[in-house]
Amino acid sequence: MTTTLEMPQVHDCSATACAYNDDGCHAFAISMNSDAGCATFLSLNDKGGLDVVAQVGACQRSDCRFNESLECRAPSVRVGPSGTSGADCLSYQAA
Repeated sequence: MTTTLEMPQVHDCSATACAYNDDGCHAFAISMNSDAGCATFLSLNDKGGLDVVAQVGACQRSDCRFNESLECRAPSVRVGPSGTSGADCLSYQAA
């Protein structure tokens, strides 16, 4: 079982339209959906989150080489803007 200390950090997020992105992702943890989109993306004018660097937990992208038992095992993750989901996992690599 993965503990929060073992979860990969969001090294970089360039999805500036996300309410959790205030000079970096400040959600406690994010999830990636089956399209490698950030399921935690929230488009609001207000900025929120915690004084932490976000971590990645759940990952529904089963064909990613970093997906192990639906959890992300990448060393770190980069997230960027997307035209369809708001933000995508730029660290996705096909298995």
